[in-house]
Amino acid sequence: MTGLFITFEGGDASGKSTQSRLLSEWLNDRGIQPVFTREPGGTELGVEIRRLLLHSGHVSPRAEALLYAADRAHHVETVVQPALDRGEVVIQDRYIDSSIAYQGAGRVLDAHEIANLSAWASNGLLPKLTVLLDLDPATAKQRLTTLGEGFDRLESEKLDFHTRVRDGFLSLAANDPERFLVLDASQPIEVLATAIRARVESLLAR
Repeated sequence: MTGLFITFEGGDASGKSTQSRLLSEWLNDRGIQPVFTREPGGTELGVEIRRLLLHSGHVSPRAEALLYAADRAHHVETVVQPALDRGEVVIQDRYIDSSIAYQGAGRVLDAHEIANLSAWASNGLLPKLTVLLDLDPATAKQRLTTLGEGFDRLESEKLDFHTRVRDGFLSLAANDPERFLVLDASQPIEVLATAIRARVESLLAR
């Protein structure tokens, strides 16, 4: 049995958590109970790695990339792949593309090296669909400020960092249009949710 692997990507405050939750609820209403998870933090080990990555002090770019890869390797082996082997739908907030965009483009590391590291960590597993919620970094910063929850270590990076991350995501999507669904994240929540459901419904029909 082969399940369906769907990932959500985008910059901070782009609405990934909201849209992935809405998709999960929609699937549940259709009698499909998905596995809903995230990176980092989808396992007990991942929770500790997430704490180190987002809330500690300075982390060197290469160490940062390796920590994300370590989380991914454990997460895929213990959560994602077993669920797909059972024929389940897996909805995940962030995956390989985030590493390439954040550590590759954002940290100005070699994107091909980051991609190879992620492929090795994940044993080559790629999602069937990646929803990219594209949002201008300045708008994202305003959203985070409005929420008033404070910025984590990556959210607090300067605007040029987040601009490079956005460009990195868009480049990935342009190079793999069959896998990516790119949506303007400034649109209303329900408009985005409807577009995502339409694409997922077509995949389920296959």
